Parts: sequence; structure tokens; C-alpha cells
Amino acid sequence: MSSVNSAPGPQLLRRASASAVLDFVRASRAVTVTEVMQATGLARATALSVCEELVERGWVTELENQRAFGEYQKGRPGRRFELNESAGFVLGLDVGIAKATAVVSNLRGETAGRAIQPFPGGRIRAENRLPGDHTTAEERLAVIDRAAMTALQNAGVSANKVLAVSIGIAAPVDRNGEVLATQRFWELFNVDLKAAFQDRHGWKVLLENDANLAALGERWRGASAGVDDVVVILSSERFGSGVLDGGRLLHGSRGGAGELEFLEHVEGVGATFGIAYLARTWATEALAGKAKTSLRTYAQEGIEAEHVFAAAADGDKVAVKIMDRLADRMARVIGAVATIFNPELVVIGGAVAKSAAVLIQPISARLKEFTATPPRIAVSPLGDSIVAVGATRSALDYVEKNSLDLELNGASSNTL
Repeated sequence: MSSVNSAPGPQLLRRASASAVLDFVRASRAVTVTEVMQATGLARATALSVCEELVERGWVTELENQRAFGEYQKGRPGRRFELNESAGFVLGLDVGIAKATAVVSNLRGETAGRAIQPFPGGRIRAENRLPGDHTTAEERLAVIDRAAMTALQNAGVSANKVLAVSIGIAAPVDRNGEVLATQRFWELFNVDLKAAFQDRHGWKVLLENDANLAALGERWRGASAGVDDVVVILSSERFGSGVLDGGRLLHGSRGGAGELEFLEHVEGVGATFGIAYLARTWATEALAGKAKTSLRTYAQEGIEAEHVFAAAADGDKVAVKIMDRLADRMARVIGAVATIFNPELVVIGGAVAKSAAVLIQPISARLKEFTATPPRIAVSPLGDSIVAVGATRSALDYVEKNSLDLELNGASSNTL
């Protein structure tokens, strides 16, 4: 009876070794061959050979052969290697209601350039017409492409150096990057970005829901770093949420996990309008009456959420009442989300997050009225960059997972 040899072949072992070395180099700065050996368990000859091969392929560079300052040792100093962080770049895009934001980052996730391009029609608020009502898909694509190319130009990076692009849109997106376009609002974001960028630039494009990317960005560089069970709620104009369960991003069967349309049926909420919209709307309603308030200063130029927060901080009674209403509403929203997903932490994100920090205490005080499992609450430090940060993380994840199958511009095409 013959047996089948299931041992991995030399090529597979070589590839596994290269992947382990590259992962270690990414997580470090300059490393020696000895450090590579200790981190990966490889023999010296193999560790050195793999480092040299990664240098040839462009992923790693070898530093000048010199001792560290103040170090004394006999013989030749050890060879040192580090990630070639400019071997390629990633693009993170946030395609919002009124504008497209593009960020170019190197392979360590450091920002090299960024650009913002508004969509035709200027600022679009949640209560007004839907985005794109007076623009075609081609016009919206042109704006998004212009944002990407301007960010690359600002970074001094050519388009052929882009290894992956991740784009966040305000619509559900399934695991395969397909948009759930069952509502007019969601449909407006379904402009076939993947095919357009592939045809124009040859880029690998990843499409994702904006709140999902916000959750990735928060866990990478925000308030939820190290937290496995977290919900990030984008809360400026309209509510949307991204959910991490056990560190894994939830999509659902069609990308609808985390969608908050059900808030229309929650008592005391009744809609998905967010903090900025509500603060502005309630202040405008107050100004239509005879209430004495410092907010009248902004009546002609247009009241904004930040005006309400500032007035409340100064003790304005109308603004304080609005803040109390916002806290109650947010407690109900977070209570509903906490009951469904049972997160350890809920993060309030978006452009309004910094101002919303004053709501944390009153929201927390009321949470136990609306859920048996109240989570901790925090505000995101990432501001309106939260989706772009998550998009960058998403693109980097793709590059890191597929590095050995990607060919760097100008590098050796040898495969591992």
C-alpha cells in the first residue's frame, strides 16, 4: 500500500520563509540577520539568502554596513536590512456625500499626499437633495479620479507605483465588493469604481462600506486600538456603523451588517439623522421662535453644529437643551446597537466626534435605561479622516497578504 508524500516542497518552504521574514521586517525598523533568525527560526544561511532575495525583488533594502553609534565589537559589523517603504504605495479614498478625499501612503502607512475634490453642486446636507441628483455617474467618477490623481501628484508618486486602492462609500458592500443598491441613496454610489480604475490605471481596487472602514481605521490608529469587540458609529449627518466581532469585520450575507435603518422604528429616535444634522435642525427651529439665545448671531450666515456646541459650553440655555436632547437620542441609538451586537466599546466617529466628547458622560449615565449590556463609549481622535485611515489600512492589508504575488515597478520579477 503506497503512501502519499504530503510534505511541503522546497518552493513552498521558500515562500513561507520569505513571508515570515517580510512580516518581521515590516513590524521592525533596521534588523540584523541574527534578529531575523531569532524571530523566524530560520538557519543563518537561509535567513541571509531570503533577505538578499527580498532586496532583489525590491521589498527590502540593505543599509550601509556600519556599527551603531557607541557600539564596539570585533570583526565586520552585521548586515542590516529594513523595509523599502517607498517600494510601492497605497491609495485610500473616502467617497462621501459632498466630496471625495484621497490619501496616498507608503508601505508603513505614513501619509505621503492627500487631496479633496468636491462634487458638483457644492455642499449637500442630509436634509436636501440626494448626492448625485444633478450629476451623472461619469461626472462623479471624474471627481473621484481627480482626487486620486491630485493626491498622487502632491505625494510625488507615479500612478504605476500604486499597489492597491481601497474606497469607502456610504452604501452596504458585501464580501466580494458588490454594492447593495436597493435604495436610491445607495444606488448613487454604485458607479462601478472597480472597473473604472482598473481600466484607467490598472489598479487593484477594493470597495467597502465607509463605516466598516472607519472601524478598521479606529482599531489601527484610533480609540479602539486593541479592542476586539467594537462598534464605530459615524454620526455626523446620518448614522452608519461598522462592527468588529472578535476582531473580525462583520458584513452579513449582502453587506448589510451594521446598517442602522432600523432606528426608524426605535422609540425616541425615529430616523438615521446624525448629530450634526440634529444640532443644526433643532437650533434652526429654536431661532424660528422667540427664545433668547446667542445662537442668533449665526442666523444669517447659517447655523452649524459647532456653533451649538460652543454656545452650550458658554451656558446658553437653548444650546444646553439641545445637547440634552442629543445625549438622550444617542443613548437610545447606542443602547439599541449594544443590545444587538454586545460590544465592549462604542466609538462615536466622524467630523463631529471632537465636539461630541462633551456628550460622553450624559450618554453613559442614561445607557442602562436602554440596554442590559452598556458598553464603554469613546470619541474617535481621527476626525473626518476616519474613513480614509481605514481605507489605507484595508489597502495595506491586501498588499501585506499578497506581497509575494505582487510585482514592484522596476524590481526583479523573480517569483517565490
